[in-house]
Amino acid sequence: MELNDSRLKERLAAAETLDPAALDQAVGFAKSRNLSLARALVELGLLSEVDAWKHLAKAVGLPFVDPGAAKIPERVLSLIPRELIEENRALPVVLKGNTLFIAIDDPERTWVLDNLGFMLEQTLKPALAPPSSFDKAMQRFLGDVAAKETVVRGAQGGGAGEEDEDAPIIRLVQKTIEEALLQRASDIHIEPYADHVRVRYRIDGVLHDAARHPKNLQGPLTSRLKIMAALDIAEKRKPQDGRIQLKVQGRDIDIRTAVLPSNHGETLVLRLLDKEKSLFSLEALGFVGEDFETFQRVIKRPNGIFLVTGPTGSGKTTTLYAALRELNKPDVKIITAEDPVEYNLSGINQCQVRRSIGLTFARILRAMLRQAPNIILVGEIRDSETAEIAIQAALTGHLVFSTLHTNDAPSAISRLADMGVKPFLIAASIQAVLAQRLVRLLCPACKEAYEPSEQEIRSIGLDPAMVGDKPFYAAKGCDACSHTGYMGRKGIFELMRLDDEMREMIFRGEPTLRLREYAEKRLGMRSLLQDGANKVVDGQTSVQEILRVVASE
Repeated sequence: MELNDSRLKERLAAAETLDPAALDQAVGFAKSRNLSLARALVELGLLSEVDAWKHLAKAVGLPFVDPGAAKIPERVLSLIPRELIEENRALPVVLKGNTLFIAIDDPERTWVLDNLGFMLEQTLKPALAPPSSFDKAMQRFLGDVAAKETVVRGAQGGGAGEEDEDAPIIRLVQKTIEEALLQRASDIHIEPYADHVRVRYRIDGVLHDAARHPKNLQGPLTSRLKIMAALDIAEKRKPQDGRIQLKVQGRDIDIRTAVLPSNHGETLVLRLLDKEKSLFSLEALGFVGEDFETFQRVIKRPNGIFLVTGPTGSGKTTTLYAALRELNKPDVKIITAEDPVEYNLSGINQCQVRRSIGLTFARILRAMLRQAPNIILVGEIRDSETAEIAIQAALTGHLVFSTLHTNDAPSAISRLADMGVKPFLIAASIQAVLAQRLVRLLCPACKEAYEPSEQEIRSIGLDPAMVGDKPFYAAKGCDACSHTGYMGRKGIFELMRLDDEMREMIFRGEPTLRLREYAEKRLGMRSLLQDGANKVVDGQTSVQEILRVVASE
């Protein structure tokens, strides 16, 4: 939004449409009310909505359309199914040759053309419409369709007030998503079995049964979600990935949808990303003491690679966002390549990977380097090409952040070597590697103190003599935490920084075990288990939770 506002401000200033004082007033009003500049101009009465959006269209390089002023031809509207028009809030308005212009009311929403592109053969191009005119055209279109459906139902003997057959499924999907958000779920799992469909929510990293639906709802439920995600409802043999954007209870929710064929039908996983969710600070993530100070020193170096490792769902992206927030200053240029862009960070240039058009991590990374950034974030290093470009960037004066899927910090070195990266490049470019996991925090309302046994203390790598009489805490369960005993999560970390001796070891191809031994004995690295044990002693989590997440050494 800020980039588009900046372009609009430059255009208005260059065109001398408003005097500078009025323009500054609109900019200040937009920031104070969290509005776009175009909307602020309209609300202050400085420009009409049509004029404001005409200037905005020219500023962002999109054609302007006014779909509410004239009726859109039926043959144009029929090119896109009604469900896709309604779900994506995108209206076909003009067909020129094989190019179909799609009206949207916000230049930030050009991504809907990617959703529609999977389903259509035409070339699609966006056109910007004023919101009021766009809403008027949408209402007219949906009203015409509803009227036709009523006529058809009447001709078939159905009453005009008869409920649409799809309405129960629509309500079921909406209720499922709302309930998942209410329970702080990170994703929804819809799993078909021989005689029923199971719905589970992942809350604080653990799956919980949420509902059990009859088998006859499987088809309509799957089709509804695939339509919302702009997926091919006829394709049931191949995996598919899509995206749903909804406004639920006044919040903008992005839902990454993954469909996988199974022996009883298609299983779906919906990952819920709350765009308005506040991002965490480094302290809130669980960094303490020396690890926090080391992390701060590493991320403020002028060049090199900083890697965050862990399995899917371990909070790697959240940690990198927290680091970027620390470094985001007016004199620093930061560019990211992400798949997907999970949170919007003000002042940072974020690029979305789109493999369907060949826009991969490697291709974005090459283009980034021509933009002269200071800091680069690559969402994930998945192949040797991306790894080598990232390393070259680090060696030529850029600070590079990225993630890898490994179990611990030392394993990241062997993972890069397995990708084919030469040991001397790894040794020269890597500054530090952070491994992390997320552990559930005990519910403060119901956690219970108890005296741990020696075996329990030793199971998390502690010496009973050092613990003394300090109590441990166990999960109990109450209404506040839905009787799980836990509420919220925090990270446990293993931060391995590289010194000259370790770089020599990497260059010689020393095994991972030797790297770990050196990091722990000479560099003071704390393992995941040790960091988790400290959080048990502090009363933040339980022994059982640490052992669930990290195997005892």
